[in-house]
Amino acid sequence: MTAIVPAADPHTGSRSGNRLPRVFLLGRPGHTGRMPLLDDSLGLAAQGYSWFPGRWRRAANPDILHTRLMGKRAVGLRGPGAVRFFYDEANVRRHGAIPEPVRGTLFGHGAVHTLDGIDHRNRKLMFLSVLKDPRQVGRLAERAGRAWDDAVPGWAARPEVVLFDETAQVITRAVCDWSGVPLAEADVPRTAADLTSLVDGFATAGPRHWRARRARGRLERWLTGLIEQARLDGDDSVLDQVARHTGTDGRLLPPRRAAVELLNIIRPTVAVSWFVTFAGHALHRWPWLRERLGGGDLEYAVAFAHELRRFYPFAPFVGGVAVRETTFGGERVPKGAMVLLDIYGQNHDERLWPDPYRFDPDRFLGAGPGRDELIPQGGGDPRTGHRCPGEDVTLTLLATLAIRLARLDYAVPEQDLSISLRRIPAQPRSRMLLRVSGSATAQPARVAEHAAPYR
Repeated sequence: MTAIVPAADPHTGSRSGNRLPRVFLLGRPGHTGRMPLLDDSLGLAAQGYSWFPGRWRRAANPDILHTRLMGKRAVGLRGPGAVRFFYDEANVRRHGAIPEPVRGTLFGHGAVHTLDGIDHRNRKLMFLSVLKDPRQVGRLAERAGRAWDDAVPGWAARPEVVLFDETAQVITRAVCDWSGVPLAEADVPRTAADLTSLVDGFATAGPRHWRARRARGRLERWLTGLIEQARLDGDDSVLDQVARHTGTDGRLLPPRRAAVELLNIIRPTVAVSWFVTFAGHALHRWPWLRERLGGGDLEYAVAFAHELRRFYPFAPFVGGVAVRETTFGGERVPKGAMVLLDIYGQNHDERLWPDPYRFDPDRFLGAGPGRDELIPQGGGDPRTGHRCPGEDVTLTLLATLAIRLARLDYAVPEQDLSISLRRIPAQPRSRMLLRVSGSATAQPARVAEHAAPYR
């Protein structure tokens, strides 16, 4: 079986039978002044990605709902209008909104994700100069393609390989080489495991979280040393650009802070491993797509990458804090309330995506998605707001490696390929075991020319 198994399955419409009743302080559901008394943190923890879809099914307003999380008032939003509202700094700020467990694992303390205003725009320029440059994106994709091709003979020599782990190592080799970060081959497995741990452990309080914290400590110490060395004898590498970036005060970033931001280039690049693994899941579940993808049609490969990012669960939502008393969708947004933009829910909103639980890359052929419609890496303008500047990298790497995966000669052994929506971030339970025989040569070096994240 390759079914996605959620806590409250949006694919089937079934619901969990263990929901707590809600008591409303002001009025009934649908009244603009309401704020629920009961905290729903346990529901979110138990249901994961299914939590928001379950709430939307019961909400009076299709674009805004009210709840409490971690003892605080919270407002959930979705839809293109909600994206524009959320990324307007006159409405929502990011500073102070990201919980320490997320900063301490996924982003790092003092990262660009926690900034607003001129400080955010200054720091963002460093990322944009690297990640929005088509030449840089193309070079990274070429390195990833070569690293994949070099790895295939080794995979074929082993009884089985784990697609997630092997892809993480391929991308780790490529992104370190591309960024000018020296990495010995013997250190690749441990480094790749540490980088994926940062993503795997941000949304849990258990062992995965503490593994992520230890990994962040190791990675930041390592990269801090490289930043300090680059300031003495740097070149024109990505590492050097980060090392020499200055803040709004004209000063170099503290070495540890610069290491955090270098990691915020490397870590999300390696996180593309999740989507390559989802590509393996999709090609196994819908095998007729494999021939078309493997044919090397670059426009189709990019559409396939878009649909992977829409259909499969990765980021559940993004959060901020309301900076003023305002309204959205005719309902009150209290000053100081937590504001959550529902990424997973919007990517499965039938008002935007007909038959949203059907995997269909063709929906993206001919015209890319609207900027504020498909938001797996956030919304808005990456040049002025908080949308991830690495979306071009994600699309290009994913299309490049998906073509190679489709051309790979492999079998899928018996395994548990279910994807639980309770687990954040989600992935196939087996992480996709393959028995590899060999590979045809793929030449998708120009994918970057087709990989616009939105129209």
